[in-house]
Amino acid sequence: MRKSTLKLTRTEKQATYSLATLFAFRMLGLFMIIPVFSLYAQQLKGATPLLIGIAMGCYGLTQALLQIPFGIGSDKLGRKPVIIVGLALFALGSVVAALSHTIGGIIIGRSLQGAGAIGSVIIALLADLTREETRTKAMAIIGITIGTAFSLGMILGPILNNLIQVSGIFWLTALLALLGLLLVYYAVPTPQKLVVHPDAETVPAKFFSVLRNKKLLRLDISILLSHAILTATFIVLPIILQNNTGLNETHQWWLYLPVLLLAFLSMPPFIILAERKYPNGIFLLSIIGLGAAELLFWYWQHSLIGMAVALWLFFTSFTILEALLPSKVSKTAPPASKGTAIGIYSSCQFFGIFLGGCLGGWLYGHFQAGTVLMVCACLTALWLVLTYR
Repeated sequence: MRKSTLKLTRTEKQATYSLATLFAFRMLGLFMIIPVFSLYAQQLKGATPLLIGIAMGCYGLTQALLQIPFGIGSDKLGRKPVIIVGLALFALGSVVAALSHTIGGIIIGRSLQGAGAIGSVIIALLADLTREETRTKAMAIIGITIGTAFSLGMILGPILNNLIQVSGIFWLTALLALLGLLLVYYAVPTPQKLVVHPDAETVPAKFFSVLRNKKLLRLDISILLSHAILTATFIVLPIILQNNTGLNETHQWWLYLPVLLLAFLSMPPFIILAERKYPNGIFLLSIIGLGAAELLFWYWQHSLIGMAVALWLFFTSFTILEALLPSKVSKTAPPASKGTAIGIYSSCQFFGIFLGGCLGGWLYGHFQAGTVLMVCACLTALWLVLTYR
């Protein structure tokens, strides 16, 4: 009897897979930009390294600021109306970015993309449509979907840039947002009633107790540093590949495709070891791997084979951390504060994107590309000390 209750019902499957697809549509458009944006942005009117970094990360700032308010607002206004508004803002931002020929226009478009901060609302809607005993399974499916969207985005970005350029990717992102609207109207079930789920939603009254939890705070700082390092690295990495190895933007997908596939295949054994035997050991090892990858980027920046090895180590370490961190937050947070802990963690993730963009752009503008990589390596050392304690 217990086993049957853990199976998703037909309605729960429909809700889970349609909302996972909605997440994928939204995140895929954002991830496709990462490996190609810095080369594209150099050609824009008014572009400077700092403004390129801000344009790369500004969607993270608006996302971080508005995600929790959107989630709270959906408790009063309804999940679907808020999701529709968020998708409309995301589509509008994509169109503005696609039509822009200046770095200022791109910053406005990217900020509007981030203003459609509906991640927490989608999770709240999923909680409304699933039972408590199946909710973890449903959220795991969404987590796998986001991870897959990241890998696909990093591969498809350079390929599509070769075919339709970055402006075309922004148009495609707007189209995916419109498809998401159709999905909300026709595929996502409507909950019979709205309920605040402390295990899945942010509860304002729990903010300070969660922020005082030192273990959760370390995990929040971890995800902030992880995404700051990712964003700062990809401010300069496409430029290094083009200038130092001769691999121009139209051919960089030749490198990303095999490396990401290899990283995807390398990850599962470490995840299994982390879940069964060595959770902290694998976590620390992944941080060390991320830092080592940054040093190898710097050391092998004129070698295509060396960059491929460093890129494999980077993506393997990063995806392991992406899988382990949410699991650690979920296990560390008290049940009554779990949703609030996840909301704060997610906001820190997006704020890290903004900080990484600003830091990477500023460093590249005042120093060299290698300086960005060395600073990222130093950040992983700081992260390692913080986590080890």
